[in-house]
Amino acid sequence: MQEPDPTTRPWWQQAFGARYLDVYAHRDDASARAEVAALIALGLRGRLLDLCCGNARHTRAMRSAGLDAFGLDWSPELLGRALRAEGAERLVGRLVRADMRELPLRANSLDALTCLFNSFGYFDDEQNLHVLGEMRRVLRRDGIAWLDLMNAARVRDGLVASSERTVGSLRVLERRRVDERPSRVRKDVLILEEQVVVGGWTESVRLYEPDELARTLQHAGLAVERVCGDWDGREFNSGAQRMLVAARAVT
Repeated sequence: MQEPDPTTRPWWQQAFGARYLDVYAHRDDASARAEVAALIALGLRGRLLDLCCGNARHTRAMRSAGLDAFGLDWSPELLGRALRAEGAERLVGRLVRADMRELPLRANSLDALTCLFNSFGYFDDEQNLHVLGEMRRVLRRDGIAWLDLMNAARVRDGLVASSERTVGSLRVLERRRVDERPSRVRKDVLILEEQVVVGGWTESVRLYEPDELARTLQHAGLAVERVCGDWDGREFNSGAQRMLVAARAVT
C-alpha cells in the first residue's frame, strides 16, 4: 500500500473534504436518527451544539426531534453538502464554520453539546485539553458534554492491520496501527478509481483510557457523570463497542 502524499496541512484538513463522505457512506441519516433518539433517551436536551457536525446528519436529526440544536464544523465541503441535503431547510441559520479550538460562542450559553464519532482527540494533549476548556466555557454550569469516543482496549485487541473495500466505483485501502506514549490510533487511507489514486490521508486520533479521560476532563472543569458502552446505555467494559461519556460542567 502506497503511503498518502506528505503535506504540511494537518490530517483533518486533508481528510474532511469531498471524498470523506464517499469513504464513510455507511454513516447515513437513518443511523443518525437512531443515535439521536438514543441520546435523547439518555438525557440530551436544551439548547445545544453539535460540535464537528460534518455534513450535519445528526444536527438535522436533532432539529427534526425538536431539539434547539445547531452545528459547527471546520470543513467548507462538508457544510456545503449539508446545505444541499434533503431536510436542509431545518439548518437555515443553524450552521457555523469554525475551528473547535476557538468556539465563536458566548460563555455559559449552552445546555449541552455533542462531539460524536471520535471527533475529539485530533490534536496533541495540550490542544485537546484546550478543546475541552472551550467546551466547558460555552456550557452553563451543570451543562452536559456528550463525547463519543473509541474504546481503547477494544481498538488494541481487535485492530485489523489492513483491509480493502469497494464503495461504488472506488477501492478504499486502509492500514491501521496503534502508537503509544501518548496512545494514538493511526489509519492510512488510500482511495483508488480505475487503479488511479484519487485521494488519501492519514488519520491520527488520541486513545484515552477511562481513568485518563476522567482526569483530563477534570482539569477542564468537567466531571464524568456517566459512561456507556453503546447507544443503548449498556454498561461500559473493555469489550464495549464505544465509550460514550456524559461530562457535567462543574467549575
